[in-house]
Amino acid sequence: MAQGTVQVTHTGTSRWRRRTGEYSSLAAALEAAADGDVLTVAPGTYRENLVLERAVTLRGPEGSPGSVRIAPADGVPLTVRASAVVQDLHVEGQDAAAPALLVEDGTPELRDIRVVTRSAAGIEVRGAARPTVRRCTVDNPAGIGIAVLDGGGGVFEDCEVVAAGQSGIAVRGGAHPRLERCRVHHTSGAGLSATGENSALEALGCEVYEVRGSGVHITGRATGHLTDCDVHRTTADGLTLDTDAVLTLADCRIHDIPENAVDLRSRSVLTLTRTTVRQFGRNGLSVWDPGTRVDANQCEIFDSTGDYPAVWVSDGATAVLDSCRVHDVPDALFVLDRGSRADVVDSDLSQVRNTAVSVSDGATAQLDDCRIRDAATGAWFRDHGSGGTLSNCTLDGTQTGVIVTKGADPTVERCTVDSPSEAGFYVSAGGRGTFAHCRVTGSSGYGFHVIDGCRTTLRRCRTERCARGGYEFADGGPDAAPGSGPVVEDCSSDESGGARATAVRETAVQTPAPAPVLPAAVPEPRPEVRPAAVDTPGQPARSSKDVLAELDALVGLESVKREVRALTDMIEVGRRRQQAGLKAASVKRHLVFTGSPGTGKTTVARLYGEILASLGVLEKGHLVEVSRVDLVGEHIGSTAIRTQEAFERARGGVLFIDEAYALSPEDAGRDFGKEAIDTLVKLMEDHRDAVVVIVAGYTAEMERFLSVNPGVASRFSRTITFSDYGPEELLRIVEQQAEEHEYRLGPGTGEALLKYFTAIPKGAAFGNGRTARQTFEAMVERHAGRVAQVAEPSTDDLTLLYPEDLPGLP
Repeated sequence: MAQGTVQVTHTGTSRWRRRTGEYSSLAAALEAAADGDVLTVAPGTYRENLVLERAVTLRGPEGSPGSVRIAPADGVPLTVRASAVVQDLHVEGQDAAAPALLVEDGTPELRDIRVVTRSAAGIEVRGAARPTVRRCTVDNPAGIGIAVLDGGGGVFEDCEVVAAGQSGIAVRGGAHPRLERCRVHHTSGAGLSATGENSALEALGCEVYEVRGSGVHITGRATGHLTDCDVHRTTADGLTLDTDAVLTLADCRIHDIPENAVDLRSRSVLTLTRTTVRQFGRNGLSVWDPGTRVDANQCEIFDSTGDYPAVWVSDGATAVLDSCRVHDVPDALFVLDRGSRADVVDSDLSQVRNTAVSVSDGATAQLDDCRIRDAATGAWFRDHGSGGTLSNCTLDGTQTGVIVTKGADPTVERCTVDSPSEAGFYVSAGGRGTFAHCRVTGSSGYGFHVIDGCRTTLRRCRTERCARGGYEFADGGPDAAPGSGPVVEDCSSDESGGARATAVRETAVQTPAPAPVLPAAVPEPRPEVRPAAVDTPGQPARSSKDVLAELDALVGLESVKREVRALTDMIEVGRRRQQAGLKAASVKRHLVFTGSPGTGKTTVARLYGEILASLGVLEKGHLVEVSRVDLVGEHIGSTAIRTQEAFERARGGVLFIDEAYALSPEDAGRDFGKEAIDTLVKLMEDHRDAVVVIVAGYTAEMERFLSVNPGVASRFSRTITFSDYGPEELLRIVEQQAEEHEYRLGPGTGEALLKYFTAIPKGAAFGNGRTARQTFEAMVERHAGRVAQVAEPSTDDLTLLYPEDLPGLP
């Protein structure tokens, strides 16, 4: 068969009617072929746009894979609209608006096809098409690897996306493909993505790695089911679920992730079974927002490479861990915010450098039949409204078994703390709690250490071999209320280290302790944040109405004012709902300000802090303004110190980071800006109520900054854009400056200023409000030079500014 020809074997109703013909082009061969015919293509390059509309077989010669290239100049190289068989072809596309291989209908079989292209998609399946795709590879650095759209489906077996400029495999519009033993890597978007209602992605035995983005991204009511899959070496989160997404993982492995291994938000639901999560830089599981839920059964989360809790549950979300192991992590489980809940059953939390379980800000945790080993703190219920139950749990090798502080009120029953180095149970700072049938053995300190007159209840508890004493009840000081202190009922001790507690129900006799010894390993509780005046001596705090009035008086910025008012209204109504005993929506207060210099970002940040102080959200409301030079040091370690110092200066107020994008330059290399970002994000999580962070900068640069730092982007509630001032607004600023400095605009000066501000170049040197103020200052200087020549100037001479006082255009 000559090169560049197509041999068509025509198949009739019987073998006696088989015949063969040769054609000079693929189009001619396809035109002559009928259903069931086989087209064998000679090696060569074919600059044709092929459309298969019959159930034929199109293939390259046997034993010469890749020798047939379908490579037209533009358009779709190969379109399949029938139940055809296509195999052993090399498809190349160049059209950025079209796919390289398009399957629109039928149940075709595509085998051993290599797509090397710079198209919108390497392979696109849509509509009623249900192809079977086997051993195909896609290399498309300009677009999506494989796109399944608009109700399309099919099975992809042993396929590989070796490069993609966007998502590796994208599913949307109600499509529902099945992937078996596929590999997706070196993509510039998510490895696997599914979005939109009724869209579904099923993957079995697949691998996603070397992805610049999330490994798997499910959003917008889409669903996914992954079995025996590996997701690793991404630049963003391993798995991201958002907006009513549903995902099930079974026997999967997620590892080597620099951000969150799994991040869920906005009512998403995740079920994990026999799945391992390891070597993650932030949270292993990060669960946010009311209605969001994760259920993990027989899973293992371990070997964190960062300094963040392995499981993070906040903003009203729910997490359930059943028969799971969490180990070798900085903190195991953090549950924050009213409405947030964690249920942990028959699970092991071990090798925890700090706190195994932390419950704060009104959250709830329920632990049943769990084992906590080798942790600094076993469980810490931190503040008012925080509680839950520890039942039938054992805590072994902790420094302190259970801490209860600042009004938290958990129930701890039938729990055993063995060999704590400081105390078995420690209650202070107004903590409460009920401890029933609990036991402490072998403590190097106290068994139960209750100070500050906390009204804790102990029932049928026992201590044995506690070095400093079984029970220590330090008084609450001279201001303690009568009858305060723990209530003890039928508790006992072997008395090897201290006095026996009372055996009948009564307020415990308080031990004189003018200087009680605190457990050395117990971290200092977070200071309570109270509303306070702006940090100005002798000046009372202004009301939010007064501050908003100053905001309204600023020139322009109408959209900014609406955004700030909306935030203020949400916070105020939330406060009133809490006062009424109702649930309040969680309002994330951290903001992104984008816009050019001189548009009022710093001024609005200052007013925003004062508003939050007036509402009792921040303690002071003061503004601390920093930039890269204030945060980034010259050597390893100094950046974290500088960032922490700046954060501390802003405690109780607003930390305003101008030109924040400079912390993440496009060519970062070994830049220390990432260290500042990582430190800042951790501080924002650890002290979420103490400081509001605002990052600001040019619009395009800030969009890039947030896109390359998803861990940062997720911490900010909204972006407020500060538009450039128009000529009329710049004129108004000059008028305000004149009024403030007791000048007036003479006849025609306003019109001259409008023309001036219309004509002034709006390039990089344009400073918006700063330009207006500089223009006024230049006019005053030129006015002074003019009036100085007048022997006896009148009041009008001294105050009126005329068009001739305008400086020349820059």
